[in-house]
This record gives sequence, structure tokens and C-alpha cells, in this order.
Amino acid sequence: MPNTVQIDQIAERVDRLLLRHAELQRTNALLAAQVDSLMQERDSLKSRLGAARARVDALLERLPQPDAVAEHGDSTLSSISNQAKKVSGLNRTA
Repeated sequence: MPNTVQIDQIAERVDRLLLRHAELQRTNALLAAQVDSLMQERDSLKSRLGAARARVDALLERLPQPDAVAEHGDSTLSSISNQAKKVSGLNRTA
């Protein structure tokens, strides 16, 4: 009889371990899916950041050099200011 009790206890523990194992497998699958989703989001954000940097670089290249600003005075500064306002307006709508 004592062996039967021990066998029942062992069987109960094995059942609990199997349930716990299945639970951990489901949790692991959910976490793996979350990691995949976050990696895709990260890649998308990196791509958007790269595109934004390219746009900023293109805008910076369009700006006149400092010596050109000194030669043309206030009219160039006014033009730069107007361009900056346009860019700022574009960024708000994007």
C-alpha cells in the first residue's frame, strides 16, 4: 500500500510538471511573437530614421555656404528663413 501512495504522488507531480511545461511553451511562443513584432517595428523605425536623415542632409546641402551669406547679406538670410519655415510646415504635416 505505501508504494501505491508514492506512485500516486509521483504521478500527480508528473502531471503538474507536464502542465507547467505546456504553459511555459505557450508563454515562450507568445514572447517569441512579441520579439518578432518588436524587431519589425525597430526595423521600420530605423528605415524611417534613415529617410529623415537623407531629407535633412539634402536640405542642408541646399543651404548656402557661410561665405555666400556674408556676400549677399540680409536677402540671403531672409531666403533661408523662408525655406526653414516651409520645411517646418512640411514636418508638421508629415
